[in-house]
Amino acid sequence: MRKLFGFELCDLSSWERLLRLLNRPTDPASLGMFRFLFGMLMVIDIPQERGMSSLDYKYLDGMDVCRFPLFNFLKPLPMDWMYLLYVVMLFGALGIMLGCLYRISCLMFISTYWYVFFLDKTTWNNHSYLYGLIGFQLTIMDANRYWSIDGFFNSKKKNAHVPLWNYTVLRAQIFIVYFIAGVKKLDGDWVGGYSMNYLSQHWLFDPFRLIFTDEMTSLIVVHGGGLILDLTAGYLLFFDATRPITIVFVTYFHCMNSQLFSIGMFPYAMLATTPLFCYPDWPRRLFAKFPTCLRGVLPPVMTNPQTSVSCLYPEVELKTKGLTAEQSLQVKPTRASLRHKLGAVFTIIYIAEQFFLPYSHFITQGYNNWTNGLYGYSWDMMVHSRSHQHVKITYRDTKTGDIGYLNPGVFTQSRRWKDHGDMLKQYAVCLSHQLSKYNISEPEISFDIWVSINERFQQRIFDPRVDIVKADWSPFKPNPWLMPLLVDLSPWRAKFSEVENALDNQTEVVFIADFPGLCLENFVSEDLGNTSLHVLQGEVNVETVMEKKNYTLKKDEKMQLPAGEYHKVYTISQEPSCYMYIYVNTTDVAVEKKVAKLFELQEQVRNGTETEPIPPELQNILNGTNGDINVTDPILRVFLRRQRRMEEVQKRRKATILEKLYRFSIKKYYLFRRSFLMTAIAMRNLVFGLPPMEQLAQEVAYANLKYTDEQAQGETQNVNMQKTETSHVEL
Repeated sequence: MRKLFGFELCDLSSWERLLRLLNRPTDPASLGMFRFLFGMLMVIDIPQERGMSSLDYKYLDGMDVCRFPLFNFLKPLPMDWMYLLYVVMLFGALGIMLGCLYRISCLMFISTYWYVFFLDKTTWNNHSYLYGLIGFQLTIMDANRYWSIDGFFNSKKKNAHVPLWNYTVLRAQIFIVYFIAGVKKLDGDWVGGYSMNYLSQHWLFDPFRLIFTDEMTSLIVVHGGGLILDLTAGYLLFFDATRPITIVFVTYFHCMNSQLFSIGMFPYAMLATTPLFCYPDWPRRLFAKFPTCLRGVLPPVMTNPQTSVSCLYPEVELKTKGLTAEQSLQVKPTRASLRHKLGAVFTIIYIAEQFFLPYSHFITQGYNNWTNGLYGYSWDMMVHSRSHQHVKITYRDTKTGDIGYLNPGVFTQSRRWKDHGDMLKQYAVCLSHQLSKYNISEPEISFDIWVSINERFQQRIFDPRVDIVKADWSPFKPNPWLMPLLVDLSPWRAKFSEVENALDNQTEVVFIADFPGLCLENFVSEDLGNTSLHVLQGEVNVETVMEKKNYTLKKDEKMQLPAGEYHKVYTISQEPSCYMYIYVNTTDVAVEKKVAKLFELQEQVRNGTETEPIPPELQNILNGTNGDINVTDPILRVFLRRQRRMEEVQKRRKATILEKLYRFSIKKYYLFRRSFLMTAIAMRNLVFGLPPMEQLAQEVAYANLKYTDEQAQGETQNVNMQKTETSHVEL
């Protein structure tokens, strides 16, 4: 037990022994290094994923828009004050990194972080929730006992022991992230390879596709590999024998995630947590191998940390030194105080709570949709993928009876309200207030939202017959207007692939499932000149609106739909109906043929094989010397856009490491530059008041300055030509 876990079984035999185990003195080096790395990553994260560089776009100061806070009474501060709040968060993260005024810095960070987090549910994700948890944990830990400014000015804190529970809580948290994520991936959709099927097309999986087909790469590598790693990583990191190889795999896994997903600092934050599972003195042993001349700027390597009042020491160790009981208490605490007991109690309660929360959805039933719970604390990472085919918002003026429609997403910048009943309720109430400004009083608002989750049929997620403004919703009761997910139809997904593979590249298909008694109203564009409806299951009645004719279709029957007209599909069977639209966009097909002909002609011109005369207006375009020619022909516009896109792709693929690094650096420079300048403008406004609007507009325009691709390319070439010289680039 001691060799495997670092403690003996008898240490768990009584409360007193457990108390001493959790408060056992431990080297602070690993915890101090994690504190530094976490604070540094948060300093980088705040201008990026937290949105400091785009607060004016995010909160739209002065505009009455629909927002989605956890609690409806939460409102964003005025814009300049929001920038000040982010400055407090940033300095809190910086203080955590440096270990400067550590407790105050932690409080500055977590108070502002959780306020911003609760302010907008649409930005919630698992890793943002994890950052807040770690910030809270660090607040009550002694993470400033190693390589910190506090330790430099306070000798009692410098290189002092920390209690074992500091490591226990962090290790347990990371174990839960891995393990619960693995348990959630035991879902049939993940095991069947439907959750992230598109990932296998990414270039990162090219080596695997040399061995497997695309389908097998998705099933075995993406889904199978992700499941096994999440289930086992938390365990294998604990043991000396398996830790080295596990570190290699999790490092590769998180580096891949950094390229596959736009998830900010999360992969690097998880990499920073990995050394927590190593021996606590690993930084000392690592930095002791560096040259002596660097010791002044590196973390200390001295061993034998000093005693700390936060830990409990064995009495036997003190008796061997000939100290009395009173003297020993002054040197090293041997008896548990309230501080030690609170630390042990917190550890037990916190770990139990973290295991419970991902399965607490039977309490917060109002937040359950097709997936359970408030998105963010369930650790069901990447288990569900969604696509939206159709969204319609209908309002009815209760006084006049007038009916109208709203553009989906009007009065808001978010799109996540389409999948969550709690957000849909907030959005409907907000829309009712907004419509009152347009002389539409007490409107009834309904939503017809069609969603496919994990490649199932497109189906309604909410009842389109319900007025959401007046509909009941409670966080602790099931949502009465949520439509059930038609899981019984999941086996059809295997047939979807067969149907899609049987079609040519120009033919598209959409699979629909609907409930008895409901109707889908659809419009077939004139571009879709060859659209047909095929019934797969159940019975439907198709009404063509202009012709005012009705057609009844049963299983395996189909009909051609008129283009440029509305039609309605009623489900008249007792069971849900399933049908599919098969269509060809004839306009796109014609455009593609003409564009392909232009590319073919261009290739012949470049090869010198074209013998027929070319119209003058095409010569410059086909030769690639079009410059600033104003092209009005839509076919030529499509050709030029595609040509530029292909050239950009080729340029990026052929770019050297130096060019890629330079482009990346320039992009990040302007992001942090805007964060700094907009924050400076906001601080000036708070101190001295608003300047004239012309001056403010000029300042914001200067902050919005960005580098174009052409400028970046020119500067990169300049850097390449002057590798051996010292060059200064004026930005």
